[in-house]
Amino acid sequence: MSEMDKSESNDSTETNQISIEPLKNRWYALAVLVLVFTSSHVDRQIMGILLEPIKNDLGASDTQMGFLIGLTFALFYATLGMPIAMLADRGNRRNIITWAVTIWSFMTVLCGFAQSFAQLALARIGVGIGEAGSSPPSHSMISDMFPLKERGTAMGIYAMGVNIGLLIAYLAGGWLSENYGWRTTFIIVGVPGLLIALIVRFTVSEPIRGASDNTKSVAVAPPFRDVAKYMWSTPSARHVVFGSALAGFVGYGMVLWLPAFFVRSHGLSQTEVGFTLALMSGVVGGTGTFLAGKFADILGKRDPRWFTWIVAIAKLALVPFIVMFFLMSDFTSALVIYLVPAFLGGFYLAPTFAMVQSLVRPEMRAVAAAICLFLLNIIGLGLGPQGVGILSDILSDEYGKESLRYSLMIFSLVNIWCAFHYFMAGKTLTNDIAKARQ
Repeated sequence: MSEMDKSESNDSTETNQISIEPLKNRWYALAVLVLVFTSSHVDRQIMGILLEPIKNDLGASDTQMGFLIGLTFALFYATLGMPIAMLADRGNRRNIITWAVTIWSFMTVLCGFAQSFAQLALARIGVGIGEAGSSPPSHSMISDMFPLKERGTAMGIYAMGVNIGLLIAYLAGGWLSENYGWRTTFIIVGVPGLLIALIVRFTVSEPIRGASDNTKSVAVAPPFRDVAKYMWSTPSARHVVFGSALAGFVGYGMVLWLPAFFVRSHGLSQTEVGFTLALMSGVVGGTGTFLAGKFADILGKRDPRWFTWIVAIAKLALVPFIVMFFLMSDFTSALVIYLVPAFLGGFYLAPTFAMVQSLVRPEMRAVAAAICLFLLNIIGLGLGPQGVGILSDILSDEYGKESLRYSLMIFSLVNIWCAFHYFMAGKTLTNDIAKARQ
């Protein structure tokens, strides 16, 4: 696209003047960014399907495995996302994403050569460092390519990378680990990312900031402190960010421990677990993730508050179904019940991504995304899986191998708290979006 061919440079003046032209090739650029997001979630979520064989091979406890799949990744992923996002608001976002994909793919391959728990933990830290440079620049680029009226749909398509990544991780991970072992699985899923990095670098151009908002000029990116202060002073942004963190707290704990739950409580093989969860999280969940963004755009034209209401309703609606799912001993009946939580579980992603980008000014977007993702991943990815593992160990004396079942069920109730924050965000959303567009 013509305006995306222009590279951005740092500017010491107060504003950067831009020209607004039709945004061409934006759907191709979005497709590549979905590919990037998919790759990140394959490399991130592959740990879920490999959790049991790694635990048995390395002789680790549930608490140790919760640390490995949660904090070792999330701590570096979330904290490094901040400085990288600041760089993205000032420099070339396409190049930052290229380096990020290269690093996390290489470190995923290294996971396959780990011979101890410590070595594997260090390699997973490397994956987290690489993935820190992907999402904030991607959110910012998408917001510059798609106006507010299309942003929910665009973010819904982008967010499907989570579900496509889960589908690939579960299908490939289950079969590969059962037939070739967990180390070979890491190597095979890591290599394609190196090719994706080349596709990003040589086929995607950098969009002009503010182009989709019909903005004549964009201010120089402010310091991190100013962006954080702006978001904190915006009530709907506060509630959306914390609500998404609680959604991630439940979601990551569920995604990364469900494979182990199916093995322990229902006796499934790794291949059977992979196929089952690929269908549920990949196909059913992916459909829900996309439709949430689409519904938000359609209903949001009548009232922007639907961007928050749709999430609050979904999070409340899934709670009774997920409790029933964990209380059922019959696998077939439980799986039918799980269709509802699988469909609604990712409803928060697209509306959240779209709202965060719409509640701040164009020059703040990458850092705003990083702040949201920081809390989502520290609380969600960092503490969610760790908390499930700790509670499972605590309950093991009383419930034995079924302790994981009750740990996951208890954690699912946090969805009610999550829904409260999205409902509260809707109260000021309209005025807060108007403030950001002034």
